[in-house]
Amino acid sequence: MPSIGIVGGSGFYELLEGATERRVKTPFGEPSDAVVTGTFGGKEVAFLPRHGRGHRIPPHRINYRANIWALHELGVERVLLPCAVGSLKPELVPGVFVVLDQFVDRTSGRTLTFYDGDLPPDHPRSGPVTHVSMAEPYCPELRAAAVASLDAMGRAYQDGGTIVVIQGPRFSTRAESQWFSAAGWDVVGMTQVPEAQLARELAMCVAGVAMVTDHDAGLEGHPDVTPVSNQEVIEVFGANVTHVKDLVGRVVGSLGADRDCTCGTALEGASF
Repeated sequence: MPSIGIVGGSGFYELLEGATERRVKTPFGEPSDAVVTGTFGGKEVAFLPRHGRGHRIPPHRINYRANIWALHELGVERVLLPCAVGSLKPELVPGVFVVLDQFVDRTSGRTLTFYDGDLPPDHPRSGPVTHVSMAEPYCPELRAAAVASLDAMGRAYQDGGTIVVIQGPRFSTRAESQWFSAAGWDVVGMTQVPEAQLARELAMCVAGVAMVTDHDAGLEGHPDVTPVSNQEVIEVFGANVTHVKDLVGRVVGSLGADRDCTCGTALEGASF
């Protein structure tokens, strides 16, 4: 059973050796797609495209609970969450990676927890509500592995950063972007929430690695920054996707069979 999971773009399919599709039923409905297990970076991994094949599911309609639950059911203990983001700081230029250590939730209407009474009382994983600490949402072991891999690759990166997660699918207004920048946040994206917090509820270690595709619309004092377009994001991400795959492969390959940290150990009072 794979102990490492990857939630990302469908381009990871081509990198898996011995790929096998697995349809996982969850109490929360269907995941975005079949989970594919195979070898990547020398390790057995489980991969799930968060937007489904063909990038057909917008961020606000992703069944995040089903996705994370499916990986957990397959034995995944550590999850890598690569994502594309907009920069809120001039120095974070397109192509730079940010190894996230915090998030700010500005979404609305997304189901954010497994603890909302959806499971029937006789379900083997039904239990009392647990209030999970989210002070440090990302695993220090996985973050260190990402930083070491980026060093080895010679890629520009920032060690630590806050992502503000917006609802999507639209981009920010200029006023919103200025607000996010003034708050001191680093990048803006449409995923990570609730992916990271759901994984933590299931006592899984999480790493979020963001690749900057554009400068967001409202960098105050930088009038040359033009509003972001979907085409721009696609072009920049396409030009750098090989670096994302290389990074994830290196991180996976560097991980031992067992977790070396305590952030993913059983949570006090958790019934999972």
